[in-house]
Amino acid sequence: MDSSTSSSTSSSTDSARTKRRMRSGTVALGGMGLLAAALVACGSSNEPDKRCADRATLEKLNTKECKSGGRGSYYYGGTVTKNKVSGGSFDKSAVTRGGIGGSHSSSSGG
Repeated sequence: MDSSTSSSTSSSTDSARTKRRMRSGTVALGGMGLLAAALVACGSSNEPDKRCADRATLEKLNTKECKSGGRGSYYYGGTVTKNKVSGGSFDKSAVTRGGIGGSHSSSSGG
């Protein structure tokens, strides 16, 4: 009787180890899938970059200045140099996103 009990216990232990291994592999693969989905979602957005800026001085401001009656407005696209925004627009529709798969072009006046 001892040998049947021992073999049954050994079999259930092996089964538990196998299930444990499969679960951890599933978690790792699931996590990678979520990460990939998040990266694709971020890269495929048609929203241009935005930052808060003062319309009069073009000074970059904290985001809270663009919310609920602050002195700022959202500035889309462009860059920030020495705390001043340039190369974008306060008009969101005038700016196209230039991320992964997008296009970004600039022109010089002449």
